[in-house]
Amino acid sequence: MTQIQSQTDPKAFRSALGQFATGVTVVTTLDSQGNKIGMTANSFSSVSLEPMLVLWSIARTSNAFDDFIKADRFAIHVLNSEQQAVSNQFASKCQDRFCNVEHGEGLGGVPLLKDYSAVFQCQTEHQYDGGDHVIIVGRVLEFDNRGLPPLIFHAGRYADLELPVAV
Repeated sequence: MTQIQSQTDPKAFRSALGQFATGVTVVTTLDSQGNKIGMTANSFSSVSLEPMLVLWSIARTSNAFDDFIKADRFAIHVLNSEQQAVSNQFASKCQDRFCNVEHGEGLGGVPLLKDYSAVFQCQTEHQYDGGDHVIIVGRVLEFDNRGLPPLIFHAGRYADLELPVAV
């Protein structure tokens, strides 16, 4: 029997968390001046079907932290398997993360990417302390599901989803 060892090393903890494969999202909103804000996040999860609630979390150290904390609305885009470059761009420090990414406006003027696997347009419902992050719960006002294969992140890198072969 394998014995589980207690560890307090943050790098080892992060590595262990990386064993959980996640989808990749881009979360968008508007700042108080109406400027487009967006970032890559993989901390997305469903919360409730009735009412329709989802959550994601943002690091307190994020450059967009204040903008998302003050935002009344936001959109979560589940990226498809062909959108690794979009994920990288919205995770970068570039000045205009929307540059060369087709997008329009959703509810409340929130930027909506034109390409995605699924998108959830949300109103901020709750915010909770989550240590070095804040957990943001959104009430889903509208959503769309294109059913495309998702972009997957596992063990610190992008991974392919192996779909079963139909027989």
